[in-house]
Amino acid sequence: MATVLIAEDVEDLTYALTLLLTRAGFTVRTAPDGARTLAEVRAELPDLLLLDLVMPRLNGLDVCRALRADPATAGVPILMLSAYAMPADLQAGLDAGADDYMMKPFQSDELIARCTALIK
Repeated sequence: MATVLIAEDVEDLTYALTLLLTRAGFTVRTAPDGARTLAEVRAELPDLLLLDLVMPRLNGLDVCRALRADPATAGVPILMLSAYAMPADLQAGLDAGADDYMMKPFQSDELIARCTALIK
């Protein structure tokens, strides 16, 4: 069973994502801020990181760059999930090293499909 680490600071969304991904067969871990996300990834590599762009203590772009700069974590697939929907936001996420970028609100089926594709 693949493990997804959800890095999201909004508790209700974290709960909804956890339910969705668990029902889809994933094991889920969570982190409420950027600093905790880095610690969680380094402690136990997930099969996928679902990363919010705007979080306390360290934003998603900085988390993404830090993970990509570290050889031990550089290979973790990252799906950035954000309410920021401008083309420049998408480009910034991909430039920081995200493998994919989805905008909130999202379609559940599409999110599951993208998670599955990134884990393969």
